[in-house]
Parts: sequence; structure tokens; C-alpha cells
Amino acid sequence: MTELKRTPLYNVYKSYGAKTIDFGGWDLPVQFSSIKEEHEAVRTKAGLFDVSHMGEVEIRGKDSLAFLQKIVTNDVALLKDGGAQYTAMCYENGGTVDDLLIYRKAEDDFLLVINASNIEKDVEWLTSHLFGDVTIKNISDEVALLALQGPVAENVLQSLTDTDLSEIKFFKFKDGVNIAGSKVLVSRTGYTGEDGFEIYCASDDAVGLWQRILEAGKEDGVIPCGLGARDTLRFEANLPLYGQELSKDITPIEAGIGFAVKPNKEVDFIGKAVLKEQKENGPARKLVGIEVIDKGIPRHGYEVFAGDEEIGIVTTGTQSPTLKKNIGLALLKAEFTKLGTEVEVQIRKKRLKAVVVTTPFYKRPKK
Repeated sequence: MTELKRTPLYNVYKSYGAKTIDFGGWDLPVQFSSIKEEHEAVRTKAGLFDVSHMGEVEIRGKDSLAFLQKIVTNDVALLKDGGAQYTAMCYENGGTVDDLLIYRKAEDDFLLVINASNIEKDVEWLTSHLFGDVTIKNISDEVALLALQGPVAENVLQSLTDTDLSEIKFFKFKDGVNIAGSKVLVSRTGYTGEDGFEIYCASDDAVGLWQRILEAGKEDGVIPCGLGARDTLRFEANLPLYGQELSKDITPIEAGIGFAVKPNKEVDFIGKAVLKEQKENGPARKLVGIEVIDKGIPRHGYEVFAGDEEIGIVTTGTQSPTLKKNIGLALLKAEFTKLGTEVEVQIRKKRLKAVVVTTPFYKRPKK
């Protein structure tokens, strides 16, 4: 058996009551208290996540922009220093290598944040397409990542720094920020549907930062959160998870992240021909939200039917902690994706009635 990888915070999990599981080869906390309690904390107060398993890759050199423009679907030329962008890397057939974040530190200095299960594959993919004056450096082992998410996140983090965090707008970042004595990169990003920050720090600083943030947020109800709540939160906000909504067999257009695909940018990126055709004419299948009317929860991998015809598959499903409804995301043949369309989900030996509904299932209330 392969030994599971651990983040720098592993040894402090137990003191916070963590229950850990094997997640893509990593020994990570699925929950600290309960998934519902942690989910509720992020929606109403704030929760702190250890997401140090994510990968970080530096792209440097004078041809960095040209290289990234060739390798990703979004238009990296739109990024300015201090900006972040969500994008995807695709195969020639349009299938997804990975979805990722790009941070622009300077015109010749970018940071890529990639999914933990894809680190080796992504670095190999990047390296195999390398050209010009570009260096690729995998710094995943040197970097830890904490995510503080929820309505009180800014107030709590502000108490630990002199930097005015209100100046960091959505999908912007500041590097070299002093948080509780540690120099970090702080970005206003996250994967929960709530306001909040992602904090990139040296691996050696992770434990101290984790403890200081929880201490600072104690009176405001900030609690540690695990992968279980992270999944239900991102699912309600209709944020895709690689391996479920996105894969080598599912394109970004099919998965509903067409906003991150720019076929008209000047550079011919990998997969452009397929993705351009899908964007202009519509894909043969689409990701939609479904709500099960009968009693039952749609789960990943369950088949979806219209009459006797199998029309797709559930990619993610659960009982929504916020909405208290049994809902799912399903990849269906395009002709069955209109709002209000009635379908059936095969749950064990029964087919249960469901209906296509609007996504995202949850939107953060406006201030």
C-alpha cells in the first residue's frame, strides 16, 4: 500500500477533533465537528480550511504569457499584476486536463494553483508543451494553503494584519502581506460561494497561522472545516470539482464554465477547435441542476432517464444543508436540459422523479 501524503497541519488535526479520510492519496480531514455544522458556519460566520494539498507551480521567463496563452483556455493577456483568473487546460479533443487559478505577479512571473490529484500529470503536461524563455517550477511541497471563508472572514483576518484587506477586491491578491508575523500571499478567492480569502504561506508557517486565525475568530464563531463541508458548499454554488463535473471526457463548455474559454483570443490554444465549435453551436450534452421530487438523494454516478432512454449521469448530489432539498448536478443530453424538464434518477432499484432546475442552487445574499 502507498503511504498517504500529509499536509503540514496533519499533526494538529487531532487536537481539533478531525476525522480523516483518504482523498486522492492524501490523509485529509473530512470533518472536525459535523459537515452540517461546518457548512452552516461558513454560510453565516466563517470557517477555516486546510487546502495545502493543492498544487502550486511557478511559471517564469519573458515568454511566460505566450506559453500560458497556448496552454490555457482563458485570455491570460487580460490579467494585470495582482490579478487572478480561473481557467482550464484542455486536450486537443476538448477534454479537460485540469481547472486552475492563475495569479499574475509580474509580466514574467505567474503562479498556477492546480488540483492535488493532478499535480504530477499537470506538471508533465506543462513541461511537454514548453517553448521559449520559460521555466516551470513545482513548489507544492514548499507552500501551504489556508482558506478562511464566510461573512466575517475579512473582520477576523483584518485583526491579524496592518494591510487594508478591503483593498483586495474579488479575484485580486497581494503578496508579502504580514499576517500574524508570517509573510504570505493573500487572495480574495475561494470555492464556497462566500466572501473570503485564500492564504498562501511557507509550509513551516502553516500551524502557527492556523492556530492564530482560529484564536482570532473564536468570538465570531469561526471553526475548522473539512472536505465534507467544502464539497457541499462548492456544490450549492455550482462550482465544478475535477473528477466529477470536469474530466478528460468532459469539456469546459459541457461543464458550464464557458466563461473561462475565450476562442477569440489571438493565440490558438490547445483544444480551441472543438471548444469554439461547442461554444458557437452548443454541446451535445450539458451540466444542469436537478431536484429530486420523490424521496431519495441523487449521488455521483447515478444514471438519469427520460422514459426508457438513458440521457445522462449525476456528477454530484446530496441533500443541500442550506436548502434542505435533495439536489444534484447532472450531465444530460442537451435536448433534455430545458428548465422544468421532468427526468428520472435511478436510485438503487427505483427510478425517482426529478426536474431540471436553475443553478447555482445558492447565491450569497447581497450586502
